[in-house]
Amino acid sequence: MADFDLHKFLINDQPYTFLFEVIIRVFIAYSVVFIFLKISGRRGVQQLSLFEVVIILTLGSASGDVTFYDDVPVLPVIMVFVVLLLLYRLTTWAMSHSPALSKLIEGDVVTLISHGKYVAANLDKLNISEDEFLMELRQDGAEHLGQIRLGLVEVDGQLSLYFYKNEDVVPGLSVLPAEHRPCFTLIPHDGRYACNRCGLTQPLRAGDQLDCPECGRNVWSLALETRRT
Repeated sequence: MADFDLHKFLINDQPYTFLFEVIIRVFIAYSVVFIFLKISGRRGVQQLSLFEVVIILTLGSASGDVTFYDDVPVLPVIMVFVVLLLLYRLTTWAMSHSPALSKLIEGDVVTLISHGKYVAANLDKLNISEDEFLMELRQDGAEHLGQIRLGLVEVDGQLSLYFYKNEDVVPGLSVLPAEHRPCFTLIPHDGRYACNRCGLTQPLRAGDQLDCPECGRNVWSLALETRRT
């Protein structure tokens, strides 16, 4: 068994003075990404569109190797930054002059909730789990869909909710976790129920087994009418 080489384990064939070069390389890579964010006019990661995330990932990949590989020169990374910035400016200019291109690159705002129920045609367009989506609704202060007049999924994936006034709240599908939202295919007692798929509400009688007239699903939960506090 070969003797353990601590120097090779820690820094391979480089001298320890290379660590000072690493500091400079990291500073340059950090500055390049930071300058791009400043020039693009964004103040936070949550404001980045999908297109801008791709740009940042590409820049990060280019600048990552230069931070700790001594055989990777710095100037090509600077050139990558300049070219990406020019491409970014060109693409944003083209998007501002072409709504079709803007929609193709960044997508479109999706109306997910309208007048207290889901827009069924848009449910399958979203790449998000039901539990994650319901969590976002709860974090925004919603207990059921009947409190929400309009719910939009923005192009950056953020959720925008517009609530009814308390006096205008309608019965709606609960957004609480499953343990607080019993579901039924056989209605246990008379009341107003909400379809667990689309949120359509209607009065049902004990013993009913009904497919939703809007989406065709047959799972129901008791509709809530609570107001926001």
